[in-house]
Amino acid sequence: MKSIVLIKQIPDTGEMSMDPQSKWLVREDVNKIINPFDTYALEEGIRLKEQHGGEVVALSMGPEHSKEALKEAIAMGVDASILISGDVFRGADAQATAYVLAKGIAKISEYDLIIGGIYTSDGATGQVGPAVAEHLGIPHITGVRKIREISETRIEVERLTDGGVEVVEAELPALITVVKEINEPRLTSLKGIMKAKKAEIPIWGMDDIEATEGRVGETGSKAKVIDTWIPQRSKDVEMLEGSAQEIGKAIVDKLKTAKII
Repeated sequence: MKSIVLIKQIPDTGEMSMDPQSKWLVREDVNKIINPFDTYALEEGIRLKEQHGGEVVALSMGPEHSKEALKEAIAMGVDASILISGDVFRGADAQATAYVLAKGIAKISEYDLIIGGIYTSDGATGQVGPAVAEHLGIPHITGVRKIREISETRIEVERLTDGGVEVVEAELPALITVVKEINEPRLTSLKGIMKAKKAEIPIWGMDDIEATEGRVGETGSKAKVIDTWIPQRSKDVEMLEGSAQEIGKAIVDKLKTAKII
């Protein structure tokens, strides 16, 4: 069984900030981590390899420093990592990102299952996984908390919904996005770290994945960030005096004046 795990390197959530000019997240000179939900996807891909044999490949689109995340994936236990990178891919929205990842997967060609986190902490759209599947013309299942069965031709999973849990099956190849309930990601081992240090991470560009320039990066993005700001918060405090009945009436009057009640 061959699994492809989609991962993304993001700024640590405690250090996220926006460039005031481009309105993009600042990704340089900050602590960077693998998107937390993607670590569960990596763990699940590795477990499937341990149970059924085969291969796990990690795939990412991002700046060249995303190699760090891909090496960490190798240290966890994936067999190989690939980075799609280049200035032309900068500023991509969810749809442009999905197009690029789908083109990268098409270049890899053979696979049984694609696994990703349900969303990324920097964007939180949850759109990339399903959009990748649509580009590839394969089934997708989101919010997976457990793989119940998997064979050479089909997969059966439990997925979380607002109303509870659904049992869903699909034919392979397919794509799933996972939630944290699915497993507990392993720590990297010394053997894995040594392997990662020696690993070569190939970088694919536009020509390698045969992408159309007008469909990638900021140019190929339909969603545009017009502005970002931090909401201003203020507090006005008024002390009320009088008996309990007088204070209660005053509170009700003020709520009515503010049209809260």
